[in-house]
Amino acid sequence: MHKTMRMMGLVFTLVMLCAAAPARAQNAKTAYPSMAPVEQYMMERDAEIALARTAAPPSISADADVVVLGKRGYETAVHGKNGFTCIVQRSWTAESDDPSFWNPKLRAPICFNAEGTRSYLPIVFRKTELVLAGRPKDEIFATVTAAIDKKELPSPEPGAMCYMMSKDGYLNDEVKNWHPHVMFFVPIKDADAWGAGLAGSPIIQDKVEEDRLVIFMIKVAKWSDGTADAAAGM
Repeated sequence: MHKTMRMMGLVFTLVMLCAAAPARAQNAKTAYPSMAPVEQYMMERDAEIALARTAAPPSISADADVVVLGKRGYETAVHGKNGFTCIVQRSWTAESDDPSFWNPKLRAPICFNAEGTRSYLPIVFRKTELVLAGRPKDEIFATVTAAIDKKELPSPEPGAMCYMMSKDGYLNDEVKNWHPHVMFFVPIKDADAWGAGLAGSPIIQDKVEEDRLVIFMIKVAKWSDGTADAAAGM
């Protein structure tokens, strides 16, 4: 199966499992060869909080922490009480060869449970800090991968997962918000544990070697506001 875009994290692999011919991937590489001005990745604070909360049903997101992108990295905007953290990820949480790595339009609302907050979000935060510090892409990935291997950054905890159920996300230029789904994060050694990607399995799998983890993705029938995903025919 050809992929023109994968996530980390994030997240963008599942978009490209249903998208794009090679020529369109080449166009994307041409369109986003380098980082845009930082201002293009920023959002108005209240709008970012609201968009982050659309990642999960209100029963979850209303009581979650919310973090927003600042000048040096992500910072807490709202303190919650249920252990979840909602965030709008930017394009650089993708893998290094992703053609939309620098796409300034990309906005991916995600809401992590406590295990995901502790063991996956630190990778997102570290990448973001390096990006905003002006580090080149190869240095960013070398630094993060080395930190994971040295256990300076964590491996996925058992049960680490997130919701991506926002109608308002923008995951790439072709499929926009794709479908509502949930994702689970596991160490690479557990890649075969769920039977993901096998014939008839509803679970999509992606090995993210640079982040030393596997993402399992499962589409769901409704968006976070309760409306049906009509595009899925469910």
